Amino acid sequence: MYLPPHDPHVDDPMRFKPLFRIHLMERKCATVECMYGHKGPHNGHIQIVKKDEFSTKCNQTDHHRMSGGRQEEFRTWLREEWGRTLEDIFHEHMQELILMKFIYTSQYDNCLTYRRIYLPPSSPEDLIQPGLFKGTYGSHGLEIVMLSFHGKKAKGTKITGDPNIPAGQQTVEIDLAHPLQLPDIENLRDFSELSRIVLEVQEQVRREEQEREQRQEEKEHCQQAASQPASPLGGEGAEGEETAAGAEGTTQDKAPASQPFVLPMGVISRNEDYPRTCRVCFYGTGLIAGHGFTSPERTPGVFVLFDDDRFGFIWLELKSFSLYSRIKVSFQNAQAPSREAFDEMLKNIQPLAT
Repeated sequence: MYLPPHDPHVDDPMRFKPLFRIHLMERKCATVECMYGHKGPHNGHIQIVKKDEFSTKCNQTDHHRMSGGRQEEFRTWLREEWGRTLEDIFHEHMQELILMKFIYTSQYDNCLTYRRIYLPPSSPEDLIQPGLFKGTYGSHGLEIVMLSFHGKKAKGTKITGDPNIPAGQQTVEIDLAHPLQLPDIENLRDFSELSRIVLEVQEQVRREEQEREQRQEEKEHCQQAASQPASPLGGEGAEGEETAAGAEGTTQDKAPASQPFVLPMGVISRNEDYPRTCRVCFYGTGLIAGHGFTSPERTPGVFVLFDDDRFGFIWLELKSFSLYSRIKVSFQNAQAPSREAFDEMLKNIQPLAT
């Protein structure tokens, strides 16, 4: 298991923790040992479910328990997971979220199912190299997000989740056809000024989507009314022109001169050590929800590209900032055999989490 660094040190390396091991014996026999807990290796079981999927089960879960009961287990988990004690955490809401995460994860310490995850394919047109990133999520701590590019869109998919947004959900979506021009550094400190700029772009995006839907409806109506297919010069031509313009804008903004950057007053960040210059910003949306993934909704925000290995996202409604840093671990045999295989994997991991 690869664990993120302790919150909020997003640039620190990942941590490694073995979960099980297999001993190959003579006559093609093998023994499986569970490595979970603090009493050493003990008897376990591995079962191949189907292609790219297997499950592990611990046969001696008493090895996972501690003499001090759940309280000792929670304090030990807290030191390992967060690098601190409960007394260090003064915020009551944060204590509640951490306790919820402990309860969730400890429910599944004896039986786990694994499915293969592909790394996202890349192309020369991508804004930066896609891949896995560590990100700050307020009181939830650090989580792992996969950044992938899909034409005029970029998607950040949660690989690890929390009590609000589970793994597999699309945490952020970046609209690469709508770059944002930030105000000068003094006006950028004013949250209301940034909010005005973002909401204007949000309204523009809404109008463009309505126009596309209207053109599509008109095209379908013409096709039904006429014996011959309608001329593609109407809807498709306009849409293709828009796509080209969006792509051109993205290419031009790919490597601009750096500009000063500072978070607006009132925006909360777990990590104050964020870069003070950025390359480019885009309009985007972020997914928020209540506990248990209740009432999910996409809300406007700002995607901030700092460099090849770091980006940020300003959650406008939450007045919060997430900083993401690239995971530089080399994973073998993790490349998708095709773009279609990756898209299918991305579509299938959401039901796993829910």
